[in-house]
Amino acid sequence: MSKQRPSRRAFLGLAGAAAASSLHSAAQAQAPGEIRDLGETPTEYGRPSPFADSKRWSRAPDATASSSNTPLADLEGIVTPSGLHFERHHTGVPAIDPDSHRLTIHGLVDRPLVFSMDDLVRMPSVSRFHFVECSGNSGREWSPAGAPNVQLSHGLASCCEWTGVLLADLLDEVGVKPEASWIVAEGADAGLMSRSVPLERALDDVVIAYGQNGEAVRPEQGYPLRLLVPGCEGSVSVKWLRRLEVAHMPSMARDETSKYTDLLPDGKARQFTLVMDAKSVITRPSGEQKLNAPGFHEIRGLAWSGRGTIRRVEVSTDGGRSWADAEIDGPRYVKAFTRFRSPWRWDGGRHVLMSRATDDTGYVQPTLAALLEARGRSTIYHNNRIKAWEVQESGEVTNVEA
Repeated sequence: MSKQRPSRRAFLGLAGAAAASSLHSAAQAQAPGEIRDLGETPTEYGRPSPFADSKRWSRAPDATASSSNTPLADLEGIVTPSGLHFERHHTGVPAIDPDSHRLTIHGLVDRPLVFSMDDLVRMPSVSRFHFVECSGNSGREWSPAGAPNVQLSHGLASCCEWTGVLLADLLDEVGVKPEASWIVAEGADAGLMSRSVPLERALDDVVIAYGQNGEAVRPEQGYPLRLLVPGCEGSVSVKWLRRLEVAHMPSMARDETSKYTDLLPDGKARQFTLVMDAKSVITRPSGEQKLNAPGFHEIRGLAWSGRGTIRRVEVSTDGGRSWADAEIDGPRYVKAFTRFRSPWRWDGGRHVLMSRATDDTGYVQPTLAALLEARGRSTIYHNNRIKAWEVQESGEVTNVEA
């Protein structure tokens, strides 16, 4: 049952004296006439402050690593910096010269065409904010052990501004035959990553992207060209895109048969489970963080849904026994990260923090128990369970299965 969110002013009022004291101390610390060193001159490409914790690290930090996780708990807003976008690739990152790269569209079309990068850039463009999430994101959350922090539990998801050409415009150029019902996308990586997309989905909001956050798509994200299928599992958004075949059936490629299918307890498997359902995670306080003292703490987090827009986020501080509406912070873009915040006064005791998202289709983020009843623990994909973090009396925050 939801209850009214407490007034932000009521929480912040007690902090006024402490804040004023801190400002007075800071002013005294700056002696009049203090000599300061001259700052650095401009650089060709901006870089983070040496004092900023802007690190990115892999779940398997060695030469054979094929994935890296976004440090969601350390970021602000909804946009993931290009250099912190998670990676997932199967045969390494290819180096592709955009001058020689081509996109071929063929199959059940009236006019097969080959597009250069210059051809694509000259076409009408769109720029949109969307998340990309690996279907294996939160795979560890099927296990009772879970993951110790947000980066490892939810870090195979990122959100950027993507720029490119609508696939529907390209398909209009080639002319799709009436019997067509699927699009097969193929990448230019060594493994020729290939995924099938229903034609109806391809004609909706799918983008052939060459831009990311105002610059060229990063190599790890598919430079010079990638498919972007908003709201669907990340492997469908084929990177280093070189070929699109319009077909009457899916290709049944390796990565949509032996991989990226959901094995059920009865031995059957769900296939083409493309949409990433509504999901949320509290990023602060969260695993491996520590609250230094009782008092006011703002609960912060992210929510997203491949079905549409986040309509509501609820927060619980008692393990799901009661829920209160969180404040949605900033814009609510379709199929993009959404920020939520909720004021909380920690009393120094043990608490279990949880968040629950609802999207504009009415879909509500499920409990772990509901997911296990439907799918068991045999799969590693599509885990959008309600995530719980335990705040202990010491202030340390740990993972807990709830």
